[in-house]
Amino acid sequence: MPGMLYLVPTPIGNLSDISIRCKETLENADFIAAEDTRVTLKLLNHLGIKKSLVSYYEHNKAFKGSVIVERILAGETCALVSDAGSPAISDPGEDLVKECAQAGITVCAIPGPCAAITALSISGQSTGRFCFEGFLSTAKKSRREHLEALKTEQRTMIFYEAPHKLLATLESMAEAFGGDRPISLCRELTKLHEEVIRTTLQGAIDLYTQQPPKGEFVLIVAGAEPVVEEAATPEDAAKRVAQLMESGFSRKDAIKQTAQELNLPKNVVYDAALNI
Repeated sequence: MPGMLYLVPTPIGNLSDISIRCKETLENADFIAAEDTRVTLKLLNHLGIKKSLVSYYEHNKAFKGSVIVERILAGETCALVSDAGSPAISDPGEDLVKECAQAGITVCAIPGPCAAITALSISGQSTGRFCFEGFLSTAKKSRREHLEALKTEQRTMIFYEAPHKLLATLESMAEAFGGDRPISLCRELTKLHEEVIRTTLQGAIDLYTQQPPKGEFVLIVAGAEPVVEEAATPEDAAKRVAQLMESGFSRKDAIKQTAQELNLPKNVVYDAALNI
């Protein structure tokens, strides 16, 4: 019988946030796959757990992933953890989950800390609809293309960013979205010096030009305002009917097509087209 892969979220700052179920899963697993074994060892020592650790991170995932899958297929249970938060979310664990799924291995995700959701909930931004964009590319061109594609995104957007790249990211966002776009910058979440700064992109640029940013950031950026299209007028309808008739449509079909295109009642289009 093959074993299982458990995705075990770890505290994003406050070690007391570890759940009873997460602790029990770590205790009962045959081995733990960790992004950084040194970080995970600190957590295990805090919990009083001694367990075999295997490193699994971005630069060794191609090799270690197959090794972990083989061990699970042989009957062992693996608990996957990242340094902080939910594994497989903006994390190399995503690839291990895919490998396990392809091998027919059961994957069980345990609920727990997630920096993106924690930040969104206290951001003061709209939470009804949102999208997670993770880390932007360090390459300026790729970063610009990514943000340009989000220019008309109306959902609240969530990004992760490191302090040394924050200012460049804010400047790229202001270039794409405009400096007056609202943003909430959340840092040191669940820690002693937790901070949420609610401002605009330009306000954030001004702030962090004067003082160097510290800590890992979650950026909650307001979505674009919906574009309100002007309602079509009878004159618009008359012009469109004329265009369609010139291209070969019958009057009846031109009126029907125009009503659909301009979202106008058919009788309004008919009246507008009487003089054609």
